[in-house]
Amino acid sequence: MTESYKINLDETDLPQAWYNIQPDLPKPLPPYLHPATRQPLGPKDLSAIFPMALIEQEMTQERWIAIPDEVRNIYRLWRPTPLRRARRLEAALNTPARIYYKDESVSPAGSHKPNTAVAQAYYNKAAGIRRLATETGAGQWGSALALACNFFGLECTVYMVKVSYYQKPYRRSLMQIWGAAVYPSPTELTNAGRQILAKDPETSGSLGIAISEAVEDAATHEDTNYSLGSVLNHVLLHQTVVGLEAKKQLALAGEEPDILIGCVGGGSNFAGFVFPFVPDKLKGKERRFIGVEPTACPTLTRGAYAYDFGDTAGLTPLILMHTLGHSFVPPGIHAGGLRYHGDAPLLSLLVHEKIIEARAYAQNPVFDAARLFARTEGIVPAPETAHAIKAAVDEAGRCRETGEEKCVVFNYSGHGHFDLAAYDAYLEGKLEDMEHSDEVLRQALRELPQIHGR
Repeated sequence: MTESYKINLDETDLPQAWYNIQPDLPKPLPPYLHPATRQPLGPKDLSAIFPMALIEQEMTQERWIAIPDEVRNIYRLWRPTPLRRARRLEAALNTPARIYYKDESVSPAGSHKPNTAVAQAYYNKAAGIRRLATETGAGQWGSALALACNFFGLECTVYMVKVSYYQKPYRRSLMQIWGAAVYPSPTELTNAGRQILAKDPETSGSLGIAISEAVEDAATHEDTNYSLGSVLNHVLLHQTVVGLEAKKQLALAGEEPDILIGCVGGGSNFAGFVFPFVPDKLKGKERRFIGVEPTACPTLTRGAYAYDFGDTAGLTPLILMHTLGHSFVPPGIHAGGLRYHGDAPLLSLLVHEKIIEARAYAQNPVFDAARLFARTEGIVPAPETAHAIKAAVDEAGRCRETGEEKCVVFNYSGHGHFDLAAYDAYLEGKLEDMEHSDEVLRQALRELPQIHGR
């Protein structure tokens, strides 16, 4: 195995259950709060927009949740995904580090997102739902849900962040091929969208705004539910197929990972990749987990750990998480999937407890690493994924300086075949490296909801 470029599993090795980290947390996850009463949320409070099966997964303390056969059968279209050894990148870096990446770009939608999209579509179909409404940033989530809804015969409405809607037209095309209706958010279709446009007709949009529109759409139509591609516990749960497979593959390669890396927007790909390894660290094994975000949206590195809304309009439950404030609108960087003001509560808790590290990079160094990866490994990464590559390159560089032969593994969360306009801007020297002043960040944080006694 030591000379292999990829470690493959058989379809029979596909995980039979998702891993739920909640019973293994160092402390219990604080409750979600009702946006109006500010009291802890119960299952009935979520039933207007989610099926009960997903609500139960959101709140359960069971460590293992069986994956339905219908979901596993669709997973088999692309799962298990390869674990690849980046030997050419290692050579280019002249590093003693061994670099591996879990290649989630082989899914039909080109990213990790179908791992939860298929599961969510399955449970909503079983509950008798006709249509799903959702938001998307760069379009990876929207295309994944369009694919999943197509498989299960559901209609799909996607509110795509306006700046990405125009930056990435072929993601929109992909969603439409699979039958979704796609709108640039904010729109005139919802009260939330109309209010935002009245204040700022030229807004570039944000994931928070698009979430507000999708939640309102679901809440005002009985046959429609809301579907979220990141942040919530059940989403991270579904993504653990990534880390569970990676554990098996590393064992086949005779490796113990020293450093595990992923990009972070809301937290789903990173959490799904590293959560199955977290109990090892809690039991004393040497492990480092590094979540990487853009300096333009530094939620984990410069945000507050506080209760906040998951959307801009304040329609969602209040969640204790790292946040830049629900009114914060990130600049229109090309890593659209990382432009979210908050982060998953499970991930935020582990960062707060210093079990997981956080790091932020500007656009140009990230694209430098992406180009190096493309020229050595031959695959063009999504701008989001390139953040993880940049951290892996840096860690391998440190090994070159120290002589340490560490095993560095990152999640290759998606390809960049629909992001070539971003690469054009990079190659033409048009990318801006954006970093916010303390005052800009404080301004949005002043609008955090006041939660007495918490």
